[in-house]
Amino acid sequence: MRKLFWAGALLFVGIAVVLGRGLFLNPTYIPSPFIGKPMPHFDLPVAGKPSQHVTNGTFRGHVVLLNVFASWCVSCRQEMPVLIRLQSLHVVRLVGVDYKDTRKGLQRYLRVFGNPYSLVVNDKRGMAVINWGIYGVPETFVVNKQGLVAYKFVGPITWRRLKDKLLPLVHRLQAEPAPAAPVAS
Repeated sequence: MRKLFWAGALLFVGIAVVLGRGLFLNPTYIPSPFIGKPMPHFDLPVAGKPSQHVTNGTFRGHVVLLNVFASWCVSCRQEMPVLIRLQSLHVVRLVGVDYKDTRKGLQRYLRVFGNPYSLVVNDKRGMAVINWGIYGVPETFVVNKQGLVAYKFVGPITWRRLKDKLLPLVHRLQAEPAPAAPVAS
């Protein structure tokens, strides 16, 4: 009987430790397998200009914040004032990836909330950003000059997160040298 009591007590303590640890985890942190690796390939049309396409090579030599959003996303609306403020600082190229959206939805969204993006591309089927390992919208990726994913943020960006984490990272990445140009043969 005593062994059964101690076995139950140990089981209870083990479960309590595991559950208690969860209280201290950051729910917005979802590890990305792409950190430190080249951004996945994509080829997407520019919003409003379907004959113009953008690929991951377009951004080589620039630090970029790639923000995946949608007009139907409530959390995306939350972060728009922060993105507008970021755009006014002129510190980084902010590229929007419109995820599973309609042309009218995107136009209305940018008209109502403003357009902080230097460029918006459409991923109507959602297949390109799935290759990035997104869980939902909004999600933001920081990509360095070499085209490597440096950071992933899940959820709406707050001013505090931008000021404390993203901007210092952007400044550090911008101080790094640009990739060498390919040698012509």
